[in-house]
Amino acid sequence: MNLSVVDLSPVPEGGTATDAFANTVATAKQAERLGFERFWVAEHHGMADRLAGTTPEVLLGHLAAETGSIRIGSGAVLLNHYNPFKVAEQFGAIDALAPGRVDAGLGRANGSPAVDRALGTDRRVEDPDADHAEKIEAVINHLYDDFPPGHPYADVEIPRSGAAPPRPWALGSSTSSATIAGELGLPFCFAAFIRPQFAEFAFEDYREAFEASSLAGGVDEPTGMVAVNAVCAETDEKAARLRATAEASFERMQRGEVGTIPSVEEAIDELGGVPEPTPATLDADEWPRAISGSPETLAGLLEQLADRVGVDEVMIQHTVADHDDALRSHELLAEGVGLSAR
Repeated sequence: MNLSVVDLSPVPEGGTATDAFANTVATAKQAERLGFERFWVAEHHGMADRLAGTTPEVLLGHLAAETGSIRIGSGAVLLNHYNPFKVAEQFGAIDALAPGRVDAGLGRANGSPAVDRALGTDRRVEDPDADHAEKIEAVINHLYDDFPPGHPYADVEIPRSGAAPPRPWALGSSTSSATIAGELGLPFCFAAFIRPQFAEFAFEDYREAFEASSLAGGVDEPTGMVAVNAVCAETDEKAARLRATAEASFERMQRGEVGTIPSVEEAIDELGGVPEPTPATLDADEWPRAISGSPETLAGLLEQLADRVGVDEVMIQHTVADHDDALRSHELLAEGVGLSAR
């Protein structure tokens, strides 16, 4: 099984975006050293005091210089806010900085009404899927210089490395995103840490809708990855203690406090105790929003979840208050899965 990482650049307690990005760079360099497949950075808006990852295209330019072999990409750039040509130009520039190892993770999401107004995004659309597929196609056609002769954009160039162009991925947390990915014949990554209850349905819809892609950069058969919230420690009990942060953060989100990451002690206090360890074997209908365990336990859990949706790559998203705990989690998880260090 391949492992990858998506990083949200959380701002540490008492810190700044500078500290958050330093942690992201350290995490990316460690992931490369440990043998993780790819490292993606996220896009969130309007909560930069908590999550500094607002502009993947900027952060990826820096990560290109700080890494040398791991694939880097966006998880995701939110196309509903942007012009496809500008997105393609940005990823073309990143590809020129990191030739042949860039993933263009393409998704969509609305923020708060104020954030969407600030971004110039119209929320009043009858069908939120209406132009998403068209925008994805446009980005890919620009990235691969694949507009037909005579098309108005056929002679419009973007920066290029000369190596393989950025690899497109369709990202989502809904069955509708899965259907779009299948119809376009693109690799699909499902964010199970957002809507775990839809993971299996989404991959079923993806495979049912799948058509071998006519797009450059597409795939001939279904290709997927599932992103899960997971934390690893030396024992199941220690890992469950760390998972308290993710559990409390989700409860806060349900109350409208989005993006906050309490300390382990705060989380345990808010939850009324330490969460029970994630069982080594999940029930057939059980897909927790966050999982935890020792290297052996967590490796087994990831295998179970990957098998359910028929993928051989899992992307790790975590909500861990202490950066050293997060790095140690990745180190132990790499050991448990048996990654080959570079």
